[in-house]
Amino acid sequence: MAVASTSLASQLSGPKSLSQSYSGLRRSCPKLDHSHSPRSLFQHLHSHLSLSSSRKASRAVVAMAGTGKFFVGGNWKCNGTKDSISKLVSDLNSAKLEPDVDVVVAPPFLYLDQVKSSLTDRIEISGQNSWVGKGGAFTGEISVEQLKDIGCKWVILGHSERRHVIGEDDQFIGKKAAYALNEGLGVIACIGEKLEEREAGKTFDICFQQLKAFADAVPSWENIVVAYEPVWAIGTGKVASPQQAQEVHVAVRDWLKKNVSAEVASKTRIIYGGSVNGGNSAELAKEEDIDGFLVGGASLKGPEFATIVNAVTSKKVAA
Repeated sequence: MAVASTSLASQLSGPKSLSQSYSGLRRSCPKLDHSHSPRSLFQHLHSHLSLSSSRKASRAVVAMAGTGKFFVGGNWKCNGTKDSISKLVSDLNSAKLEPDVDVVVAPPFLYLDQVKSSLTDRIEISGQNSWVGKGGAFTGEISVEQLKDIGCKWVILGHSERRHVIGEDDQFIGKKAAYALNEGLGVIACIGEKLEEREAGKTFDICFQQLKAFADAVPSWENIVVAYEPVWAIGTGKVASPQQAQEVHVAVRDWLKKNVSAEVASKTRIIYGGSVNGGNSAELAKEEDIDGFLVGGASLKGPEFATIVNAVTSKKVAA
């Protein structure tokens, strides 16, 4: 409650505070601010007032801005050995996970089969990347067809490490997403700004540019989860505050509404990634437009990953 009140007070106190609230997002965007404020201020306020006024109700529901199910993905990146992954799978198999969450893990390619054959069916499997088209003479690549053959249901595309280390551009990533979707894989579509881009007031511009590349290419948004991952928060120990993450998630949903459709904006899950752990996931999950998480390092620890999955309980309000 205190977090929400601070955010509201800073945004409602006048033009100067509004500018400060969006510092690092966009230096001058009056059209966006005007359309953004009714929803982010008054609807967000209404959701908190509703929470306060319904404490005595007898059952709980998950309160989210979108209509999709809470989603938590674990990106294991280039980590693990056969032995450590066996231990991690064992921990996940014994974990008690809330039922109303879609849970996905993305092991390194070498261990996909090991994980698929030993992990509970409660958790789905994702690839960490896929090629832009059908497999063939592409040394070192993994095709969508191969991921499907081994039992993957999802693939992570557009992760900042693929963008900024490997050098994949927006259009290439969009084409990869289109091919994966056409072949029946769900896509975890990553977007996010670097620190210098945030400090230059370009957060919205960068995120919208990356979203547009997906929108221009994909055949449908039905099997897409958008992951907002500020690059400056990935693996650094720095995490966006709940207000910072919520502001970008609201803007992403509004962009989808204006540029794709209201239905897509409502149904598409927008999850947060960037040093998410068992200690901060509950507070982040309370934000109305945070529909889940994409977890890096903390997903390598079974009990902590379970805690993050179960952060969905922070969204439950009496109804």
